[in-house]
Amino acid sequence: EKVVPHKSSDQAGKSSACQGCPNQNICASGAAKAPDPAIEEIRQKLTSVKHKILVLSGKGGVGKSTFSAHLSHALASDDSKEVALLDVDICGPSIPKIMGLEGEQVHQSGSGWSPVYVEDNLAVMSIGFLLSSPDDAVIWRGPKKNGMIKQFLRDVDWGEVDYLIVDTPPGTSDEHLSIVQYLSGAGIDGAAIITTPQEVSLQDVRKEIRFCKKVKIPVIGVIENMSGFVCPKCKNTSQIFPPTTGGAQRMCEELNLPLLGRVPLDPRIGRSCDEGRSFLTEVPDSPAAVAYQNIVQTSQRAARGQRLLYPVLPVSLQGWGNWRAAFM
Repeated sequence: EKVVPHKSSDQAGKSSACQGCPNQNICASGAAKAPDPAIEEIRQKLTSVKHKILVLSGKGGVGKSTFSAHLSHALASDDSKEVALLDVDICGPSIPKIMGLEGEQVHQSGSGWSPVYVEDNLAVMSIGFLLSSPDDAVIWRGPKKNGMIKQFLRDVDWGEVDYLIVDTPPGTSDEHLSIVQYLSGAGIDGAAIITTPQEVSLQDVRKEIRFCKKVKIPVIGVIENMSGFVCPKCKNTSQIFPPTTGGAQRMCEELNLPLLGRVPLDPRIGRSCDEGRSFLTEVPDSPAAVAYQNIVQTSQRAARGQRLLYPVLPVSLQGWGNWRAAFM
């Protein structure tokens, strides 16, 4: 079996396994060992961005984009803060739909691409804005995905931003490695890990946490999404996705990570996302909203322990104000 040497290896471009690779000459010349100049360019570009937060999960369909969108809305509820939401799910960009921005276009300015604004202090960028139709498929290999992420980080005119929230696709692959590589100079403050209760999800989430440890991304904490369903009539809770192995709580205990909270299923969350509206301001008294408020309180304790300077998904202006007064 042929083993392809890493680009930093002395055998890069010279091994028989490298034959036929389009980058063989570059690797053989030693040019591939040099740091990507884009890393420094992105570092300089993002000096105006105070905090960079990744939303991760090894599993698809657990609610990363929903969490990213509502976290961005919550942070932007403070008019004194500038918030940006970057969607790096190249093949499945759902942020434009969730944020109510379908059909919007990205414009070019003298200082780069201008993001699309939901509010005066909430900017959004997604490949969805570059497609002629929401139904268009992005059929790209890794290098082209990497190039688009590089362009998002280097060429978008974010301006002065307090929080850059990065919504990621499932897995630990091209997009994740690109984000880590290109933000290595600018720095990543931490990652919020999203899961659902069943072992099928937790299995992939453990891989994501291991990925964070390997690439040295601090884990802010874990959010268990779709954690039961509270009947609106009888108020009883049903476990739609039973935590057969103890759910996120057991996993967090084993891995010594904070569990920031559990969010129950609520059809109104899905409807709000489909209609491009914020769930937090529409049904603040729902069980899911109460769960989000508990997440705020738990994240306060996690923040005190980790000395982080940002909140995690406040559910109301009052809760957000209390959080901000304590930590900002």
